[in-house]
Amino acid sequence: MNKSDIERDYYMLKGPLATKGYDWWWHSLTAYNKKTKEPKAFFIEYFVCNPALAEDKPTLGQNPENKKLGKRPSYCMIKVGCWGKNAKQIHNFYSMNDFHCPSNKLDIKVGDCTLTETHMKGSCNVSKEEASEHPEYMCDAGSMSWNLDINKQISFNVGYGASKLFRKLNSFEMFWHAEGIKTEYAGTIILDGEEYEVIPEKSYGYADKNWGGDFTSPWLWISSCNITSLISGKKLNNSAFEAGGGRPKAFGIEIPRKLLIGFYYEGKMYEYNFARFWNLVKIDFDFEEGEKIHTWTINASNKNSYIELELHCKRDEMLLINYEAPNGLKLHNRLWNGGTGYGEIKLYKKDGTLIDHVKIENTGCEYGEYC
Repeated sequence: MNKSDIERDYYMLKGPLATKGYDWWWHSLTAYNKKTKEPKAFFIEYFVCNPALAEDKPTLGQNPENKKLGKRPSYCMIKVGCWGKNAKQIHNFYSMNDFHCPSNKLDIKVGDCTLTETHMKGSCNVSKEEASEHPEYMCDAGSMSWNLDINKQISFNVGYGASKLFRKLNSFEMFWHAEGIKTEYAGTIILDGEEYEVIPEKSYGYADKNWGGDFTSPWLWISSCNITSLISGKKLNNSAFEAGGGRPKAFGIEIPRKLLIGFYYEGKMYEYNFARFWNLVKIDFDFEEGEKIHTWTINASNKNSYIELELHCKRDEMLLINYEAPNGLKLHNRLWNGGTGYGEIKLYKKDGTLIDHVKIENTGCEYGEYC
């Protein structure tokens, strides 16, 4: 469904999730080097974990001392970085006592970092010494600041799976809402002293949020709003593709190999959502880790249409992205994550008539299994 629901972007860590839960707001986009005009893909994430366990300082779950004491993590992590040449992730941690966000709107303040539906600003710095001396930071050295306007244009609403009732019941282990599968950003990013300009119509941006009590394995994500028809040659400016999921858990029961997929094609949503069983949805997906290039394939059908997707991303432009779960375990140690994917999608009517054959670029992509 292309249905905006900004309530799903609110801060969710209440009840049981306050002591065993995470909530994060993710943004990814392409910006352009002010001097060379070269494109670079960036991400900015505001991640919070176990607020009710807050102490005066952030509690890092990978810290050996905390592990020994059986302490679960509790912090707000500002996670930023880039993909492509010299891909990196930079993390700063704050005590949840220093995190502020009302329950009735998105308005985050922590340190010098802020986030609302329409703007975000902040900075994140880790020195080489800090990165090497503190493996519990789970990050690289670097410095990044950002000041960006946010204009979310197309949403992917997964429906009743993240509705108020299901949120209240904590029915899923990992909830998801993508308010901006096409988002235009404007402003500047400074990475390690280099300034990058963010141009709205060429930012190919994406904004979503996840929350819950644990992660999923496998974990897949694909998103692009830089889409061109290979039949007409036209840029499809009112289109975006989105896929996410893996092995969701509902009421403690695993539902193996399920994805939520939305292809918003020039004003019409083609949706392949396993929760809408009445649409007779079938989905197959695969990921192949290559020596130089990783490849995702998806075949999905419902009672009216079907799609075939093949996506590639260069291995040396991706990160093995780091998160620890609210229980303090770091089980995702091979979670490939990139922002420079490229590929093709064929969209068909159920009778086999080709609606369009498109190429996707500047694609966000992720895949990992616990190891």
